[in-house]
Amino acid sequence: MTFRFARARFASTWSTPTPRSLRGGLAAAIALTAQVLAAGAVAAEPPPTAELEARARELARRLLVVDTHIDIPYRLEAAWEDVTRRTAKGDFDLERAREGGLDAAWMSIYIPSELQEKGGARALADRLIDRVEALVGRAPAGFALARTPEEVEAAARAGKVALPLGIENGAAFESDLAHVRHLFERGVRYVTLTHATDNLIADSSYSEAGKRRWNGLSPFGREVIAEMNRLGILVDLAHVSDAAFDQALAVTAAPPIVSHSSCRHFTPGFERNLDDERIRALAAKGGVLQINFGSAFLTAAANRHSEAEWREATSFQREQGLADGAPELEQFHRDYRAAHPLPRATVADVADHIEHAVGLVGHDHVGLGSDFDGVGDSLPSGLEDVSKYPNLIAELLRRGWSEEQLARLLAGNVQRVWRAAERVAREGSAPPAAPAQP
Repeated sequence: MTFRFARARFASTWSTPTPRSLRGGLAAAIALTAQVLAAGAVAAEPPPTAELEARARELARRLLVVDTHIDIPYRLEAAWEDVTRRTAKGDFDLERAREGGLDAAWMSIYIPSELQEKGGARALADRLIDRVEALVGRAPAGFALARTPEEVEAAARAGKVALPLGIENGAAFESDLAHVRHLFERGVRYVTLTHATDNLIADSSYSEAGKRRWNGLSPFGREVIAEMNRLGILVDLAHVSDAAFDQALAVTAAPPIVSHSSCRHFTPGFERNLDDERIRALAAKGGVLQINFGSAFLTAAANRHSEAEWREATSFQREQGLADGAPELEQFHRDYRAAHPLPRATVADVADHIEHAVGLVGHDHVGLGSDFDGVGDSLPSGLEDVSKYPNLIAELLRRGWSEEQLARLLAGNVQRVWRAAERVAREGSAPPAAPAQP
């Protein structure tokens, strides 16, 4: 895959999440005290590691697991591999997906930002969708296209990995609302409004503050969101500026998703992640935040590292006149990493982001959007590829999560929001916001 280490792909202080057992205030604290006294004031020992890990693997197999952002199509566009078999490169293939219990891998139809100026964005989207369809054609017993939540669930029952489609960068619509319907008919069910730079729809979180094109959404962007609502395409607010986020949240009739972002609480000043206010606003609209696994999204130290690498790489690229994805640029990144090792995040850091968001809005508004094959060599230790979801489940079990809470995180929340978008398309009105639950 082209190593998209640009600011577009990246994007701590450590914070102890509020204990779930104490969120009910004094009554919950009294109840907890009574439980402790009844148990002889002896805290239960955590289950042995081997037992906990075995339970995590069992839950990954049995519960529905949905990841809303995996960059396979563009990886195969840059360097084709047969991901129906185990591959030496990349983060995703069918064998590892099965090992990790992954049931639905949303395929990111990534559109580089420069195509909105050069042209060819919709053509690339069609070509990448062709790649996903060809993948299913090569392994119909392993993969299945999925255009509805029910098709995801049916594929899981049949032992297949479902491949729903999400476009990363609404530049694929170019300037024509007819392209929205065209891509819906091709199976696209979410669209990230923008990406690395401002486009015809909205401002990007990566564009320079004070020089943004629309100060939020464009007039065309408002029309695009209305058309997405009408068709049943999920509005994805990853990558957008804060102003665009606020305006899109006000405009959309259906609850949106944020397909691959994390919590700004841990990465202060990093607009690509959501701050606490916007996590609460997203939940109030009934939406869901899908946590990104890239180290730069997870810790302040890794974020600073990626910012420094991005600045150096951008300067090198300009000096050498290199295109995105040039071999010389990829070698620059390898050399930079060798000289400046990444302070890699951990599974515990991912769990911290999940629990921070849950502490703000409850268990109904958080999910997983790993960005596998999209964040290069920056994944956390223990979450290096799609075979490793059980490691995250084990960490959450260690923290006291129940099976029911895990089921919501792993799939239930995003499946609910997808159904809500379909309902808005059928009925033409917004559903009630989902209640925030502890």
